[in-house]
Amino acid sequence: MKQIAIAFVFLSIGSCAFAQVGPLTTARTCAEDRALINAQGAAVLNTSAMTYARYVKDGAYCLVDQYPAPAWVPSADNPQCFIGYRCKDGPDDSDF
Repeated sequence: MKQIAIAFVFLSIGSCAFAQVGPLTTARTCAEDRALINAQGAAVLNTSAMTYARYVKDGAYCLVDQYPAPAWVPSADNPQCFIGYRCKDGPDDSDF
């Protein structure tokens, strides 16, 4: 029984680590978050303890069949910080 309890603790700890993908946007200023994307071109950032997404500097970091859509994230100093873009599937029909 003790071995089952220990295994459960390790499984619980391991599942918590899955949510930690990238830096938490709310722990940094809007300028710091934006500078990270601009410097790296693309990065996966956590927007809360359980959510994350990939943000890009521009459409060059998207796949051929994707387009860049404007993206905002919460930051330490701005609840709606323009971070850059997220790559969306399909054609960009905004020009038609």
